[in-house]
Amino acid sequence: MKLFKRFLAVPLACAAFLPWAAHVQAATQQQSLPRVVVLSTGGTIAGASKVSTDTTNYASGQKTGNELVQAVPEIAQVADVSVDQVTNVSSPNLQYSHLLTLSRAAAKYLADPTVAGVVITHGTSTAEETAIFLDLTLRSDKPVVVVGAMRPATAISADGPFNLLQAVAVAASPAARERGVMLMANDRIGSAMYTRKTHTQALDTFQALDQGHLGVVIGTKPYFFFGPSRPTGQPHFDIGDTQSLPKVDIVYGYVEDDPSYIAHALSTGARGVVIAGPGNSSLSGAVAAAVQKAMDAGVPVVRASRVGDGYVTAKKEGIGAGFYNPQKARLLLALALNAGASTEQIRSYFMPLD
Repeated sequence: MKLFKRFLAVPLACAAFLPWAAHVQAATQQQSLPRVVVLSTGGTIAGASKVSTDTTNYASGQKTGNELVQAVPEIAQVADVSVDQVTNVSSPNLQYSHLLTLSRAAAKYLADPTVAGVVITHGTSTAEETAIFLDLTLRSDKPVVVVGAMRPATAISADGPFNLLQAVAVAASPAARERGVMLMANDRIGSAMYTRKTHTQALDTFQALDQGHLGVVIGTKPYFFFGPSRPTGQPHFDIGDTQSLPKVDIVYGYVEDDPSYIAHALSTGARGVVIAGPGNSSLSGAVAAAVQKAMDAGVPVVRASRVGDGYVTAKKEGIGAGFYNPQKARLLLALALNAGASTEQIRSYFMPLD
């Protein structure tokens, strides 16, 4: 009988040991996973609606970053994630102050040797602007991934959860280092410099027509098409203790456009102007004259294109924007003005190879 009791005690002891062993194994696995910090800002990915088929009239920024991460338990299998809620708004409501705060927060975490990478949850409307701002102000080999969604969290087939999971997987991957800031959506990894939003509702809205994507994510594994590289001649700006940035306005070009809008922008405090011109930023004679007048007065005017893709070449009046679209050119110009750059320095930022 004693021998029988001892025989029974062995599986009972093993059964008691199993939960503790599973806990130790889970804790060990968590410690061995790369650490990724999610900086949450709101947007559609955090949006909600009372109707599950509503993909356009939802309210942005209704869920916290912690809620977004907790809704995707699979994230715990690829990284040890912590969340910092920077703000919670729709992305068109972001201000310079938010961008500066976001850049500083990202820099702080990237400087932490225990952090593998940073993910920014963001509204898609201005994600490309935040991405290029971070690319111009952060200096780190670690990956920074901006991610959003085209459908709110409450929608049928919401794209946010998988986008977020894949963004964390990219940020945790050593293969993602030394590539600058990236945009993650619809299984595709894009460069902050070249990627833009191209569609109001499609899930594959983020594209770079000429340059293409950096890579793809299949499941949770990133596959990069090329070795690590950065955009040619891209400048870097130290925002230091900057609390605000100079006002830069965008003026749209069209048939019989009004040149007085440039003067109006200057009269309301703009220190620089970006033209979203047709074609290769082709301007009417009247607008070209207004551009030259502003340049003669020491106000830099950058000529970008409303087309969406392509290189804007050097211009007689104003500064060609190169590969920067109007909204990205605006941020580069604001950072350059904040740094006290001369007109020729600004020109070299936009056209480093010309």
